[in-house]
Amino acid sequence: MTHLPRLDLSSLDALPLDASTKGLPYATSPLTVGEVGTRGWNVLDGDLPMPLAVIRQQVVEANSAWMSAFTGANDLVIAPHGKTTMSPHLFDLQVRDGAWAITVATVQQLEVCLRFGVKRVLIANQPVGQQAIDACFRALQRDGVELYCLADSPAGLALLAEGAGRLAPPQGNPLRVLVEMGFAGGRTGARSRDQAIDVARAVARTPGMVLGGFECFEGLLPTAEAADGLIDDVAALTVAALEEGLFVDGQPVVLSAGGSSFFDRVGERFNRVQFNRPVVKVLRSGCYLTHDSISYAAAFERIISDTSLKLPAGRLEAALEVWAQVQSRPEDGRAMLNMGKRDVSFDAGMPLPLRWFRPGEMTKPEAIAAGHKVVALNDQHCHLETPADSPLRPGDMVAFGIGHPCTTFDKWQMLVLVDEDYRVTKALKTFF
Repeated sequence: MTHLPRLDLSSLDALPLDASTKGLPYATSPLTVGEVGTRGWNVLDGDLPMPLAVIRQQVVEANSAWMSAFTGANDLVIAPHGKTTMSPHLFDLQVRDGAWAITVATVQQLEVCLRFGVKRVLIANQPVGQQAIDACFRALQRDGVELYCLADSPAGLALLAEGAGRLAPPQGNPLRVLVEMGFAGGRTGARSRDQAIDVARAVARTPGMVLGGFECFEGLLPTAEAADGLIDDVAALTVAALEEGLFVDGQPVVLSAGGSSFFDRVGERFNRVQFNRPVVKVLRSGCYLTHDSISYAAAFERIISDTSLKLPAGRLEAALEVWAQVQSRPEDGRAMLNMGKRDVSFDAGMPLPLRWFRPGEMTKPEAIAAGHKVVALNDQHCHLETPADSPLRPGDMVAFGIGHPCTTFDKWQMLVLVDEDYRVTKALKTFF
């Protein structure tokens, strides 16, 4: 199996930033992405304005290494959802730790990957519309690029076939199509195995394309047991397609599933099946990298409690925090902070106050006492319910854990990587 080369981030580090970039100091002189980590800034010293999204470097690197060890120990590979972070610096960390591909959802995200040197991309979506489809076939013209995308119906496949007719891919580098299996009430995906295998047969006879394999997205299902059935569909379809000879010799046979909540069940269900040739079993989880403090944290507790797979030492921990400052204590039991819906996710639960810090009086952040709870967010304000003896006062800093990293990352053009003393070591530019 060919590993991805490390990314070339020199052009990214040379991108200009200025004081209009959210997270940089007011009136700061223009600088580049690569220069941010050289300024000696420290979050706790107040060198950067708040709110501020930070990623703890030690934790995010440990999370990446943990997933690499987990997949390696269980005959799996990972093509992490790049759409989670849209940060090429973090893509490169994942590639360093053995990512098989980077997964995206749109051709804009595909372009970001290709610009910085990702050579194998999985579009976990069916491209539709001439712009998107032609972009896929143009991508195949680039040197060394492999591209996978999804299809779930003859009608969708026909659109891809028209694209292959307009822009035939190079000899030996076809568009690799994963047939998507879905479930009633879910998103895209064939609703039965019979429908899915019919699409696979059609892919196999369409010029410019080959059957890459089968996949699903199980992350919307309510329980691990419910996810098992969909994952089993993917494995059974792969067995059937192998028996029919639908795969091209010399091309990888891929079976994949995509969520961050049930990645253990993906490995368990795929690994119990015998295939008559080597297969590539691909996880597409993305949120593991920064993890979170709410929904994925709970899912991970179930995984370490229930799984039969081999677990490496350590555990996933929350690396992404959003820091804010207390603006006002306008009434008993309430503090207002300068963070809102434009800064932090709220679709998977309200932010969770973790630590607090008082500049000039404390040497390091301390755990925040029980009874502090976010009860509402406005565009730019956080309503924090406080216990009667809360020490918080205007100017104090509070670190919040988040739920659903995707919808925190997309609120920031730039996040900062910090060491354990909250010294800024790097800027992480995003492309949302």
